[in-house]
Amino acid sequence: MRIHLSALGCRLNEAELEQWASAFSHAGDSVTTSPDEADVMVLNTCAVTSEAVRKSRQRVQRLQRANPEAKLVVSGCYSSLESPSALAELGIDLVVPNTEKEKLVSLTRATFQDPIMPEGATVPSETALFKRNRHRAFIKIQDGCRYRCTFCIVTVARGEERSRPIETIVKEVQQLQTQGIKEVVLTGVHVGGYGSDLDTSLFNLVSALLSDTDIPRIRFASVEPWDLSDEFLTLFANPRIQPHMHLPLQSGSDTVLRRMARRCKTQDFKQLTDSLQEQISGFNVTTDIIVGFPGETEAEWDETLNFLNTMNFGHMHIFSYSKRDGTKAARLENHVAKSVRQARSKTLHELASKQRDTVLHQAVTAAKTQLPEVLWERATPENGQFRHFGYTPNYLKVSTLSPTDLSNEITPTHINAVNDGVLLGEVALSR
Repeated sequence: MRIHLSALGCRLNEAELEQWASAFSHAGDSVTTSPDEADVMVLNTCAVTSEAVRKSRQRVQRLQRANPEAKLVVSGCYSSLESPSALAELGIDLVVPNTEKEKLVSLTRATFQDPIMPEGATVPSETALFKRNRHRAFIKIQDGCRYRCTFCIVTVARGEERSRPIETIVKEVQQLQTQGIKEVVLTGVHVGGYGSDLDTSLFNLVSALLSDTDIPRIRFASVEPWDLSDEFLTLFANPRIQPHMHLPLQSGSDTVLRRMARRCKTQDFKQLTDSLQEQISGFNVTTDIIVGFPGETEAEWDETLNFLNTMNFGHMHIFSYSKRDGTKAARLENHVAKSVRQARSKTLHELASKQRDTVLHQAVTAAKTQLPEVLWERATPENGQFRHFGYTPNYLKVSTLSPTDLSNEITPTHINAVNDGVLLGEVALSR
């Protein structure tokens, strides 16, 4: 069969897409980037906000218009939370709930294809990730979450925590490395909770990846700040663990954090990030902030703004609060007016831009004494040369123009300037 895969939402959805692509390929099916060429279209949906639900429904309808003859398989949080009658109205051929995602490929093949093993099933193949000329792989290490932040519907949709065995993850990374992948990102709903059901931990998983694989670069997707033990932080002494973490704060007001049922106070968060940035040169902390959470007063907004002004984030992912039915936050009183949320969001975006520029200019200064190693992504021809974008170890975007194709190379790079939120670099001649 010819399979088209697409996703909305988080990196975990993208990681699941890569696993399905690899499994379909190993089963003898082909993965196509064009829905109009597919026999089966698979959509991994999102429901983190009402807007995500709307986009998921739109994507279903768009795929059906693009190829009305193809079968449509839908999974993800939207399909797990929506009523069966509403899904039936959309004309979806197969719904795979989040709890059955590991079986999506086998369920799809059993439903839409005769159970005959094709010749290609015995031939090892590269993952769809590498075929699409990407050099960073997202590795799903676990699913589900034990916590119940009041704004979050994902923990309801994903269910209890379920971790993949260490040996399975190590084998996947080893296989990706043989295909040329240079960097892996460990993803999940509750990454820091990895191993809670297997009597192990994220520290043990990363230690195994360091000892049993040679993958050059290891990163983490979003990790809750309260999950980071002193033992875990020692991992950053290994240069293969990249000096960047996305630590979601969500608010700079402790009273708002309590209404969110977050398990970290602002001063604890600052102590953690200050420690990381003091101990590890150039450590980049990025975060999430929700603006206009129900009941957020002017005084609480001022607390948030004052606290964030003491931080040094390389990026803030700013969300204007959106009511999501099924969450505790939706039932809270004193929802903030849209106009107020918009004004606060604008103010915070301005602060985020200033902090990003500060981090970028600090990188220019730091590069004068130690050149960062940049992993270059695919090239675009430009005036007889190659335009590349890549990322430093601390996940800052770099642009360069090179006479040779640097795709998937890691090179020491001079950083010369900042332009529109991107570092301008030049590959060191001694590479």
